[in-house]
Amino acid sequence: MTDASTAPGRALIESGFAIAGSMTGPAATVVYSPADAAMQLDDRFSACLRELADDLAEGALPRRERGRAGAALAFAVEHGVTLSHRDRRVRTDGFFTERAGGRVAAREVGEAVLLAARASADERRVRHLGCLLAEVVTSPDVDAALADRTLRTVERLSWRQLALLAAVGRRERHPLPLTPLPTDPRAWTTWGALEDLVELQQAGLLDPPVAVPRPGGSAVPRLRPADLRLTRRGVLVHRLLALDFVRADDVTAALTALA
Repeated sequence: MTDASTAPGRALIESGFAIAGSMTGPAATVVYSPADAAMQLDDRFSACLRELADDLAEGALPRRERGRAGAALAFAVEHGVTLSHRDRRVRTDGFFTERAGGRVAAREVGEAVLLAARASADERRVRHLGCLLAEVVTSPDVDAALADRTLRTVERLSWRQLALLAAVGRRERHPLPLTPLPTDPRAWTTWGALEDLVELQQAGLLDPPVAVPRPGGSAVPRLRPADLRLTRRGVLVHRLLALDFVRADDVTAALTALA
């Protein structure tokens, strides 16, 4: 029997140190030696994370991919503990129950999250992918298919686009600028940021939709950041990725690029 202190899966979680920092050690302890942990996680969720880590540790992974996967698992632990402190309980609707073919919905979502994390060249995304796993296992209103849809939507979004969604999501606490956005910016950075915003509107994540020129060639009202709202789809992405945790300086940088 493998010693929990030397389990390959534990080492995989700890390999996320460069991304998730010193919390990878305590997170690995929660999953592999819960009796020694200062924090506690629901047994079913902990067992699911352990299986995911053990399976992934069996294969050879590039160093950075291994670190991203380990960090995503550590962030899932961290957010899962935070949610439990808010009385968000792990779901009891069969999400962890084996179905025909030996598949388990929680594991399917976990595998998809780790695959997305491994592919995230911008490693700021990794924390929010880990959060998504913890959010889904505590959200009975989100099934595996909806979680997969969210992941497929998110994989096409850049970090700046996620930061823009975070900015709109916290607009009630931190009002957005009232200055109209430029229509034909000369600076490439501003042009790229505006393209990011248009893509969010076209993807149905932000309202209002992209303005269409009126008949007769009359001018289209210029959009202001303060006019932006999350759509229902945007609210789901914001919620499952815990975008409230996006750092304030990243939000500021995204808004500054628009100007």
